[in-house]
Amino acid sequence: MNWLAILAIYRFEMARTKRTIAQSVISPVISTSLYFVVFGAAIGSRIDEVEGIGYGSFIVPGLIMLTVMTQSIANASFGIYFPKFLGTIYELLSAPVSFLEIVIGYVGAAATKSLMIGLIILATAGFFVPLQIAHPVAMLAFLVLTCVSFSLFGFILGIWAGNFEQLQLVPLLVVTPLVFLGGSFYSISMLPPVWQTITLFNPVVYLISGFRWSFFGIGDVGVAVSLGAILAFLTLCMGVVWWIFRTGWRLRS
Repeated sequence: MNWLAILAIYRFEMARTKRTIAQSVISPVISTSLYFVVFGAAIGSRIDEVEGIGYGSFIVPGLIMLTVMTQSIANASFGIYFPKFLGTIYELLSAPVSFLEIVIGYVGAAATKSLMIGLIILATAGFFVPLQIAHPVAMLAFLVLTCVSFSLFGFILGIWAGNFEQLQLVPLLVVTPLVFLGGSFYSISMLPPVWQTITLFNPVVYLISGFRWSFFGIGDVGVAVSLGAILAFLTLCMGVVWWIFRTGWRLRS
């Protein structure tokens, strides 16, 4: 394993975050704070509790997941797309660096950025609502797995995308709606039975449910099912990345 190459890619990507600190860190935190103001104060004043938990506190895991997923995808997709756009990807592919080392460098940096933002938002939430974390180790595990898996997904999107518009297509039209409809701001038990069944086909439900369980000890689905879902998604993304580098799809053309 060429750790020097991994560290070089990792440091380069993390340095890009420092140059765009307002866009990379401050903007997501401010946006999430506005969610707390609107949903926690305005709507929360009309909804006292959800499953015995204050509404403002109840939406914290969903808001963190919303930000972490979108930021993981954005960080990883832009990170690998720019070398393709500028043509420097060929220098990287011709260097004595394996595909595994390239992936660890780019995905590791993207996941680190998202994890930092998630923890900052968690700390920020404490200023708005009372928080409790029933299972801190499980919370951190779900957060890390989500950052890594969606960074891998963003890495795939960055390789697939042919222009800047396509980079935004999947996060805006697919991921964000799935998160909003996946129980971020409500429990699916509040829905009619038919819609509860339909909602269970949304994969994001399992991620948010497991993450919320780590906070409050409750979830819409079993924690084992949630963990299995995130591990399955992680495995699928790893398989797709392996296939991309094995075939050179979208990398050598």
